[in-house]
Amino acid sequence: MEHRLWSSGASDKNKAMVEQLQRYGIIRSSKVVEVMEAIDRGLFVPPGGSPYFDSPMPIGYNATISAPHMHAACLELLEKNLQPGMRALDVGSGTGYLTACFALMVGSEGRAVGVEHIPELVASSIENIKKSAAAPQLTDGSLSIHIADGREGWPELAPYDAIHVGAAAPQIPEALVEQLKPGGRMVIPVGTVFQELKVVDKKLDGSVSIRDETSVRYVPLTSKEAQLHAD
Repeated sequence: MEHRLWSSGASDKNKAMVEQLQRYGIIRSSKVVEVMEAIDRGLFVPPGGSPYFDSPMPIGYNATISAPHMHAACLELLEKNLQPGMRALDVGSGTGYLTACFALMVGSEGRAVGVEHIPELVASSIENIKKSAAAPQLTDGSLSIHIADGREGWPELAPYDAIHVGAAAPQIPEALVEQLKPGGRMVIPVGTVFQELKVVDKKLDGSVSIRDETSVRYVPLTSKEAQLHAD
């Protein structure tokens, strides 16, 4: 999944992007299709970017929004833990795209929580979501974005059925494992130079299993200060 699935002729429409991901077999679930078609990625990529091109895009503050195929892959991996009424945490929520997707999946009876340590990104992500299909859930409170160190999660609304981490940690943060509900799943990139997307499943007895899904390349999950002063 590391390679760009289409390197030329970037899709100019959100629906075409989703159809392309279906054709390549990245998206198999009809629910993921429905949600990615409903949440227009173009609302979440800064002006001047190419929102429908299958590549990460810079969003300022030494951060990026992941490539569409990575968002699709993570939604597929988490789908069973994003059922109506469930709770989802998006760590490093950035421009708010995946948090908005989570909100549509869990519905108003669930909770979708984004945490991001750059206050300016939190503010702009809320504005992005207000323009999107997830806007009603921002209004009713079932979707919220918070300024926080993602490595600590958001314990106030734990435990979570699904946790997604959008930056690579040197190791899996214990606080996030603790905030995962028994029966829950976390998807997190782990590593420094070499990174693996790990799938962390917490069994009903509280024990944890971890497997590698694919090799990835994410920005580091770090402190706000380290991120802002990265080369």
